Amino acid sequence: MAERSTAAVDVADNSGDEPLTAKADKAEQATADGVAESGERDTVAAEPSADTAETGTHVSPGKQAPPELHSGHKLARRYRLEECVTRLDGFSSWRAVDEKLRRAVGVHLLPADHPRARSVLAAARSSALLGDPRFVQVLDAVEENDLVYVVHEWLPDATELTALLAVGTLDAHDAYEMVTQVSHAMAAAHREGLAHLRLTPSAVLRTSTGQWRIRGLAVNAALRGITSDTPQRSDAEAIGALLYASLTQRWPYENDAYGLSGLPKDVGLIAPDQVRAGVHRGLAELAMRALANDGATASRQEPPCTTPEDLVKAIGEMPKIRPPEPAFTAPPEYQRTTYQQGSYGRPAAPGVTQPVPTPPAPLQSRTGTVLKWAVSALLIAALGLGSWQLADALMDRGNTSGTEETHTTDGNDKDGKKLTKPLTIQNAKEYVASGDAQAPLDVAKTYDADSDSYWRTYAFRDGPEMVIKPGVGIVYDLGATKAVSAASIKFRYGGDHTTVSLYASDSLSPSSVNGLKRIGPKTDTTDTSASIKADKPVKTRYVLVWLTALPKAGQDGYSGAGYKQGITNVKFTG
Repeated sequence: MAERSTAAVDVADNSGDEPLTAKADKAEQATADGVAESGERDTVAAEPSADTAETGTHVSPGKQAPPELHSGHKLARRYRLEECVTRLDGFSSWRAVDEKLRRAVGVHLLPADHPRARSVLAAARSSALLGDPRFVQVLDAVEENDLVYVVHEWLPDATELTALLAVGTLDAHDAYEMVTQVSHAMAAAHREGLAHLRLTPSAVLRTSTGQWRIRGLAVNAALRGITSDTPQRSDAEAIGALLYASLTQRWPYENDAYGLSGLPKDVGLIAPDQVRAGVHRGLAELAMRALANDGATASRQEPPCTTPEDLVKAIGEMPKIRPPEPAFTAPPEYQRTTYQQGSYGRPAAPGVTQPVPTPPAPLQSRTGTVLKWAVSALLIAALGLGSWQLADALMDRGNTSGTEETHTTDGNDKDGKKLTKPLTIQNAKEYVASGDAQAPLDVAKTYDADSDSYWRTYAFRDGPEMVIKPGVGIVYDLGATKAVSAASIKFRYGGDHTTVSLYASDSLSPSSVNGLKRIGPKTDTTDTSASIKADKPVKTRYVLVWLTALPKAGQDGYSGAGYKQGITNVKFTG
């Protein structure tokens, strides 16, 4: 089963005398042909705009047309092309499947007689020899049958910095980790004679474990014919731009780029803390030292950072930024009784203030004290028994007068059936068992009480039973351990059967579905809703809604025709 990606189309860079990052911004604003730039996508991209094709084409005048390839074509009897995500300047980039190792990969393709074919092969082989895990690895670089192709890793659990910044700025700790890891990685690459030259937000990825990785080392620049006489300066300035954008959610040049607004016209480069309040001062200073690396507007206190190694040293001189402390909710205040720990001669713990017990009368014996407590207990029991009998009599009187109570104090209804109550969903996260994520930013739409909003899968070529993936789903956080007895799930599409299961998960990101406790039976439906009810409530904080078969739906928005499903509303009861 093949997934459909919604990656937008890239826009070529043009060589020139300007600093690389500013030059790339101007090139990427060439939208007169209706093409929106968001970089080649190894992870799930945001939905394209209505006037942007899923796999549009932009070929510069005089450039060679891309090779005529199609979905399903195999390279080296191994790599099956699935989805074209970029096509421009005579080359194309694809999401593919390595059928030998049964994993998703990315493939860059161009004709062997393309003017950049030699440089692309050389860049890919040099990048592969580096073998640094901080970079997305080149797996193969081959010339075969008049084609040159470069195969690289495909990271299903990673999110582009572009997508993160579309939501908001990074907090100080995340921005610190990003610039630290990227600077160290690029310093190591430059020590081996390798430069990136296209270090944009779409080239920097954050994995689910919090590690930052860089893709396209040397290869992305070679594909676009980008060179630089000062590669270290270009990469250092690009890192400064990434940090600036992470702190402000603005691109540090006049032109808009990567979904971010540029700076005001004719103002020049202004410090991040002048753009947004509350920016970490040390990180703002570091961004300015990298961006103003010609020394004209660099820090009055510190020299500019003109290489990634300079950035590594500058970061090392900064105080380390710790992650924010987890939110702590104070437990409810303990309700003290008249019993005092000191009554039995055990002193309170040091530092704990307790009411001082009233000393007993001098002639009162231990036997008298015990007798007093025994009499008190009997009185309390008698009062409780009398209250219960009084309540019982009142209920009987109410029933004889024709008014029936439908609830009892033990949580059952009048027929002895257990009552249910709705459970509030506090948070949710898409669960990716393998391959690509579907729409991780849309999971909140499944419990927002809006039937028109939804999370959806991409369209799959085969179905209804899922083949290439074990399933797709969302894990819901109930905020605390609750007894879950049923679920109501509203779908966007009916028709062919949808198979859905409910599991008690051990976290928002379970390591596997295998081993999780099922809540209720696996359910098949051809309707746009499903109800799952467990024989016995299952106590859990996290609940996984897991789809393993999808209906065939027609053309709809950006997802295309094929086997797909969307979830509009999920409710749990306990």
